[in-house]
Amino acid sequence: MSEPAAGAQHDRWARLPARLRPRDTELQGAGNVRLIETTLLLLIALALAIATINDDARQVGINHRLIADLRTWRTYTGHDYKNVGVEQQLFGISSTRDVTCGNTSRGAPDSHAQICLIIDGPTRGGTRQVLGGWYVPPYVQHNDYRYRYGCFGPAARGLCAR
Repeated sequence: MSEPAAGAQHDRWARLPARLRPRDTELQGAGNVRLIETTLLLLIALALAIATINDDARQVGINHRLIADLRTWRTYTGHDYKNVGVEQQLFGISSTRDVTCGNTSRGAPDSHAQICLIIDGPTRGGTRQVLGGWYVPPYVQHNDYRYRYGCFGPAARGLCAR
């Protein structure tokens, strides 16, 4: 084995075992191992970079979809309320169908009857297609099946209890 780097550098690395200290020269035959390790590290870094870029692109698409959902709700109802909620999980994590709910009249969130819209499809002109929806009374979670009423569109076929 070659000796670790000497001088002031030696004091800084003294607490490390000899095999982990920096060397002045490479060990005999260690070049192949280092090449394999470097290649593996670069492949792992590349895989992580691709996964990060893919995740960021997916999240940007979801954010654009949510903005379009809010605009669609406001356009459909004619109310420019700020406290409008979007539920992405109701139809499953991989679904592009979202449920957007907001009050039917001015007031604190959930303090008045709410209208919930099922929104799907691509974004066109900043909005998406409304497939149907339902109403829920005040102070009730919008995805609570028992309290839904006044279903319209495809939601009338099985998404409302009444």
